[in-house]
Amino acid sequence: MVGDRRLGQRSMAFVLAGGRGSRLMELTDRRVKPAVPFGGKTRIIDFALSNALNSGIRKMAVATQYKAHSLIRHCQRGWNFFRAERNEFLDILPASQRMGEENWYRGTADAVTQNIDIVDSYGVDYIVILAGDHIYKMDYELMIHQHVQEQADVTIGCLTVPRMEATAFGVMGTDADGRITSFLEKPADPPGIPGDPDRALASMGIYVFNWPFLRELLLKDAADPNSSHDFGNDLIPDIVKNGKAIAHRFDDSCVRAEGAPVYWRDVGTVDAFWQANIDLTNFTPTLDLWDRNWPIWTCSESVPPAKFIHDEADRRGVAISSMVSGGCIISGTEVRNSLLFTNVHTNSYAVLDHAVVLPRVVVHRSARLRRCVIDSGVEIPTGLVVGEDHADDAKFFRVSPKGITLITQDMVDKWKAAQ
Repeated sequence: MVGDRRLGQRSMAFVLAGGRGSRLMELTDRRVKPAVPFGGKTRIIDFALSNALNSGIRKMAVATQYKAHSLIRHCQRGWNFFRAERNEFLDILPASQRMGEENWYRGTADAVTQNIDIVDSYGVDYIVILAGDHIYKMDYELMIHQHVQEQADVTIGCLTVPRMEATAFGVMGTDADGRITSFLEKPADPPGIPGDPDRALASMGIYVFNWPFLRELLLKDAADPNSSHDFGNDLIPDIVKNGKAIAHRFDDSCVRAEGAPVYWRDVGTVDAFWQANIDLTNFTPTLDLWDRNWPIWTCSESVPPAKFIHDEADRRGVAISSMVSGGCIISGTEVRNSLLFTNVHTNSYAVLDHAVVLPRVVVHRSARLRRCVIDSGVEIPTGLVVGEDHADDAKFFRVSPKGITLITQDMVDKWKAAQ
């Protein structure tokens, strides 16, 4: 029934979480991109899963592939509250040679194809395909509602962006009614929106399908030896050409405070990851993590409150314009415009300035760390200075195009060996 707001109960979310995330460099050496920590206590995948849960969707599957242990463990510990007797599930679906001799998922569409029997077992009418590696808050039920109302074959979530910024995206050409007439991958001259030629509609990689329709399409695609078995490359262009594809504007379902701008970030580079985290320390951040009506759920560790100690002229535990998570001990350290994840311990005379510090980092005395990202579990040596001389930093650490220094334990060990 089109007017039924309980469409979430008739839907499932299928989260594609197998991408390598290689542009995050060493941050994805040991974990897949959706498992990278973000925002002080969450992980990137928590945003897609929380959006689904808050939208009333309680049947979910997460397809994993590359270095998935950290992601699987996080889902098992943080998303284990679903109860089968209430007809709700979160299944982890590693690539496992379920439909042939191929060990890996061959593409985004193939990740669903290999699990058709599992999706069948959910007994759903609609399936929402999601990327597990973006930061945003969105009510998927509004998108499902539009899909049903328009009787579409596929409804595609779209960002409204300045037209010439859309060259890095898949871009939708639409008619005045929002029907997609063309799909262009990273076009040099993106088509504008009807009535708004200076802006374009860029694909978010979010798709809503009727499950019976998609099921048939996937089986047809699996039998095509010339297909790359990918939604963006194969299935979506085919539907645009031969079926009915509708654009859903993110502006219409973005969860935000009244009057606030829409927020969507691909944190796929070290620069973008650092900036999105640092943005949370702003006086009024665009991404509202304090909204109790649309919480971001995660695996919450049982840790004590943050503690700040020492109050001397040059040895004061203080944090200014910063976010400091539980379990942190700020001992005689000056912290400014920084984001500290759980269980970070710092020592006297150290300075953290515009630093993103992942969980369980120890910063020893007199270290000065500016404009940097520190990977989880790193032990910063006494007196290490980073962020003041990029040429010197680059000898041992990863320095991004915008001057953000990435620090991992292997890099620190090489620095120590050279001293």
